[in-house]
Amino acid sequence: MQDYKQLLEKQRSFFATGTTKDIPFRIEQLNKLRQAVIDKHEDIEASLKTDLGKCEFEAFVTEVTAILDDIRNAVDNLASWSAPVEVDCLPLFGAGHSKIYYEPYGVALILNTWNYPFVLSLKPLVGALAAGNCCIVKPSEVAPATSKVLADIIRAAFDESYCAAIETDVAGTTELLKERFDFILFTGGTHIGRIVAEAAAKHLTPTALELGGKSPCIIDKSADLALSTGLICWGKLLNAGQTCTAPDFILVHEACKDALIEALKKQIVAFYGTDIKNNPDFGRIINQRHFKRLQGLMNDGKIVFGGETDESQRYVSPTLIDEITWDSPIMQEEIFGPLLPILTFEKLEDVVVELSKREKPLALYLFTTDKTSEELIIKNVPFGGGCVNATLMHMLNTNLPFGGVGNSGYGAYQGRWSFETFSHRKSIFNRNLTDEPAPVFPPYEDHAKMLKQIYLG
Repeated sequence: MQDYKQLLEKQRSFFATGTTKDIPFRIEQLNKLRQAVIDKHEDIEASLKTDLGKCEFEAFVTEVTAILDDIRNAVDNLASWSAPVEVDCLPLFGAGHSKIYYEPYGVALILNTWNYPFVLSLKPLVGALAAGNCCIVKPSEVAPATSKVLADIIRAAFDESYCAAIETDVAGTTELLKERFDFILFTGGTHIGRIVAEAAAKHLTPTALELGGKSPCIIDKSADLALSTGLICWGKLLNAGQTCTAPDFILVHEACKDALIEALKKQIVAFYGTDIKNNPDFGRIINQRHFKRLQGLMNDGKIVFGGETDESQRYVSPTLIDEITWDSPIMQEEIFGPLLPILTFEKLEDVVVELSKREKPLALYLFTTDKTSEELIIKNVPFGGGCVNATLMHMLNTNLPFGGVGNSGYGAYQGRWSFETFSHRKSIFNRNLTDEPAPVFPPYEDHAKMLKQIYLG
């Protein structure tokens, strides 16, 4: 463990110089980060292969290009994002101007998870730097190869007084959280999210928590199965199912279940062939602990496709599981793997009732061609964000805020929303001194009567 207090003091001293508030400086630093990612892209892809078995395409598209796009978006729009926003004034206080100024918090801490260990560290970092903060990034020790490359990139691009990477274990992170930061963003599980929130609360530090949950995938009887199954399988099996917004389970209309299962089987084979374990496009489970956990979740219900495992490779095949109930063990926790339990429903209204009983998920996916069904789900089921007739696309669109609600987290980021999250909105009213005094000063005399005429008519 390094001296965290000394590092924070160094960053606070640099922040106090005001350098990070300069827009050209921020843009310059973002461009440095972009070039560092480009220079190291092969190392990034190799580390993701080591940690998660990601193929070149998946690593480059989901982790490298996502960051390059985010940086370009921030560089192109930072001047407009950071400009003061003028808003209307109320007549009660006299003539003047009201503006919102975007101000960096100071020193931000970014704690990352392991499933997308590169992109989920740097996406928040882009927003934090764009907003003018100094930053400390703590990559996940569960993905050690990527953690090292990520730390190397940050150290190559920045002086640690501005932006630093800390590689440490759980004990080190616990010590880090004892320090006072100005903002904390954490991505990971709900249990650890509570620990982070508790540590932040001791210093009244604002936080954003990007957590997870059991994201449902609803297929109603009007859904086009031929067009739906590819999107469902892609969203579920990307990164071997280790995606926080992956469809966690399927709720399908009982009349469509058998046809859906057959369509899913064919789609999985179309994606990965019959020898999935030796297909380089399909990834691996992050470690033995999660592998064993997934094995245990396969003990209930009826496996209708897949079910193969290889502990030596941490391989779990795409697996469809039928005859599952809401009380089954696999329905009590986020799966985070390529297992897809299938439940049925008779009426879509019953789905609304069942989902409303449970914790609010990070994502929800609805496959339907019926606008009434679409309105019913979107308006009556709470969730972080989602898609209609697609999966994952909402979190890939940098113009949409990405975040959870309730047990799946709070706060949002990506694109402009990252800048907003890492900025304090300072409200300023600038009164026109040449105007008459506002009608709120004593002696009040007829002020009440006058104001009632204005407001009550």
